[in-house]
Amino acid sequence: MRMKTWICAAALLFAQAAPAANTTTQVTVPPGDKVATFAGGCFWCMEQPFDHVPGVVATISGYTGGRTVNPTYEDVSSGRTGHAEAVDVVYDPRKVSYEKLLEVFWVNVDPTTKDRQFCDSGTQYTSAIFYHDEDQRRAAEASRAQVEKAKTFKQPIVTRIEMAGPFYPAEDYHQDFYLKNPVRYQLYRKGCGRDARLHELWGDKASH
Repeated sequence: MRMKTWICAAALLFAQAAPAANTTTQVTVPPGDKVATFAGGCFWCMEQPFDHVPGVVATISGYTGGRTVNPTYEDVSSGRTGHAEAVDVVYDPRKVSYEKLLEVFWVNVDPTTKDRQFCDSGTQYTSAIFYHDEDQRRAAEASRAQVEKAKTFKQPIVTRIEMAGPFYPAEDYHQDFYLKNPVRYQLYRKGCGRDARLHELWGDKASH
């Protein structure tokens, strides 16, 4: 917990120096590509596994699911906006299926905790699948049922499945954080106990 306090304090210092509006990073979807939206706690840790999937064009960290228009990191961190930290995954459906992205999602989250992921607590750290059309909704619900049936852990799955709403890209310093700040990223990830818990839940399926 002490590790995350230091991380958040540093991130808030960045936020105070950054522009209030999140207008520098936009979600651009090339013709023929699609978008999947997932929340799995700290968005720094959700970009990396999807970036390694062939057929994924881009990942964008951002905020979704809440009430505040064009929120900042400070706004969302307060827990009062209703937004979750999330990632938009732009992908080429000719190269990777939505079902494959769902598989990647599940083994990178703790689906047994409500409004919490690993050392981070609050509504902004929920786990959720935000579907963009009926095909995605059906696939998401089928995947949750499959995971529930095959799971090796006893706790119930509480991951939400909801219709996608407005997605607000996070400030630029959050984008590709694991590439821009690899040492700090790994310190946070280890200090938060993310990999240890993922391995406990998913075994060798967990991706780091």
